[in-house]
Amino acid sequence: MAATTFEMDGSVMEGGGQVLRLSVALSCIQGASIKINKIRAGRSTPGLRPQHLSGLELVRDMCDGNLEGATVGSCEITLTPGKIKGGNHIADTQTAGSVGLLMQVSLPCVLFAQGPSELCLKGGTNAEMAPQIDYTMKVFKPIVERFGIPFDCDLRMRGYYPKGGGEVVVKVTPVKELSPINMTERGNITKIYGRAFVAGVLPFKLAKDMSTAAVRTIRKEIKDLYINIQSLQEKDKACGNGNGIIIVAESSTGCIFAGSSLGKKGVYADKVGIEAAEMLLRNIRHNGCVDEFLQDQLIIFMALANGTSRIRTGPITLHTRTAIHVAEQLTNAKFVIHKAEDEQANNGTYIIECQGVGATNSSLVHVFIVSALTTGQPALSVLIPYACPFPL
Repeated sequence: MAATTFEMDGSVMEGGGQVLRLSVALSCIQGASIKINKIRAGRSTPGLRPQHLSGLELVRDMCDGNLEGATVGSCEITLTPGKIKGGNHIADTQTAGSVGLLMQVSLPCVLFAQGPSELCLKGGTNAEMAPQIDYTMKVFKPIVERFGIPFDCDLRMRGYYPKGGGEVVVKVTPVKELSPINMTERGNITKIYGRAFVAGVLPFKLAKDMSTAAVRTIRKEIKDLYINIQSLQEKDKACGNGNGIIIVAESSTGCIFAGSSLGKKGVYADKVGIEAAEMLLRNIRHNGCVDEFLQDQLIIFMALANGTSRIRTGPITLHTRTAIHVAEQLTNAKFVIHKAEDEQANNGTYIIECQGVGATNSSLVHVFIVSALTTGQPALSVLIPYACPFPL
């Protein structure tokens, strides 16, 4: 087979770890080498952090690939993937680096493995600037399963900043192909629930204060719905000290939204609860079907699905635009975004539509057709493999 190599600018648009995770996952799935430079150039501490390095090493191990330049602080790596195999794999950030982000880079890959996979992901389960594991399990998982992706996610230990120590085990059976999804009808909000937690030596009162403040905030807009936010003291299954809250809302059509916040030193617990509640309300007001944090996480699955997917969203985030940019650069998927114009829409309601490439387990290698990056870089020369299962 002829070599296929693509070069991705890691500083493009969002300029963070998302570019790295999506590029590496798509490279692995398609069996095409990728070189990524200017990694996380948009961050205050550029280059790979421990969680990014753990994710790269996990993908390398899953596909018997060759990984060059991968050290903490590195701003350039090259991955040459092999075939994605099943089996047991462990990734440990040895910090509070997010296990949710480890799942983001690895889950798409093992969907197309040669056999079932079990991933043991260790690090932070509830960390800043990343999905809390509760969000992954309560929001991300049930929506992603609509693509035909059933998987088990077992939370064995929670881990908090700065030590981490959390552990999540993900079990995945490979699929033949991904089905497109259509989420354009929001319906009415029918259920609101959540958990406010404290772990370690922190007093239980913090959980009660977060819950009470959150309910009070939501009640200002949603008056006729029972709100069940449990206050919990975590002991046996938590490593370290932490507090936070996640609130989930479900609609009559099966849409799921969430707002969350983590406690910080010097921040009153009621402020943490109010922040989570306001985040949830903001994501309900736009009358979309997914919240601002699920938008970008669905893009890779829409790109790989066999057919046209449509999701109704609120304002399009920079993370989502970045995910679309990477997906369009590395696959033949085509995305269109337009304003929703029905009676329930407002100025911030949009439809994201994608004609997916229909990746399958039987044909995972395809050609990259690349002209010029939107960053203004010159077009790249690409060698074409012997087979291309996607229409040119």
